[in-house]
Amino acid sequence: MTGKLRKPADFLLLMLALVVIWQALHWVAGDIAITSPAATLAKLGQMLHTPKFWSDIAETGRAFLFALLISVFGGVALGALLGINRLAATVSEPILVAAYSLPKVTLYPLVLLIFGLGLPAKVAFGAMHGLIPVTIVTMNALLNLKPVLLRTARVMRLSPLQSLTTLLLPAVLPEIFSGLRLGFSLSLVGVLIGEMFASQRGLGFVIMNAMNLSDVATIMAVAVLLTGFALLASGALGLIDRRIHR
Repeated sequence: MTGKLRKPADFLLLMLALVVIWQALHWVAGDIAITSPAATLAKLGQMLHTPKFWSDIAETGRAFLFALLISVFGGVALGALLGINRLAATVSEPILVAAYSLPKVTLYPLVLLIFGLGLPAKVAFGAMHGLIPVTIVTMNALLNLKPVLLRTARVMRLSPLQSLTTLLLPAVLPEIFSGLRLGFSLSLVGVLIGEMFASQRGLGFVIMNAMNLSDVATIMAVAVLLTGFALLASGALGLIDRRIHR
């Protein structure tokens, strides 16, 4: 019971310390560099009362949802395909790692050329960030399976598809879910970056427009909103992850 109580208390202490540091930085740098916590929350409240801001949130939410679905289902499917064939995994892993190490921003003109401006380009850019990590995690999880499971599948005369769906993927579900948490974060980052470069809507566009106008209050308000969403989502995914690992 004490351990369960300690975690929320530690989290609250950490948040309080961050707010204190934030306020101290505001006192040192002033409103030109960073707005105070109170002013930032007031600005966020003001923005949340405007329909335009809610339409930007909805635009980012749609793009993020589609990008996340592609990253998750596409990454698990591709990782499973490669993971059940050791030769294919050995050949493809360096290629995947090299592809992921490329700066994604350099590929954005190609994304625009293929998908044009709008939602498809943002979804593609978000999926580019999340797909490969999920693929690599799934593939390595299957490669590191205990050999006894593979022998069990052969003894039971399961087809490759039956082995994958009823034995192999359930066995590596905790590792796959850990990869999904990574894909969640990276897909969101990819969508926001995509909105910053070529979009007229979305939270990424709001941040970029505020940067051009030197509107620090708006930048900080959107950053707080995104941070709050990320913390809540990470906490929920963390609880599910711990339950799965049990």
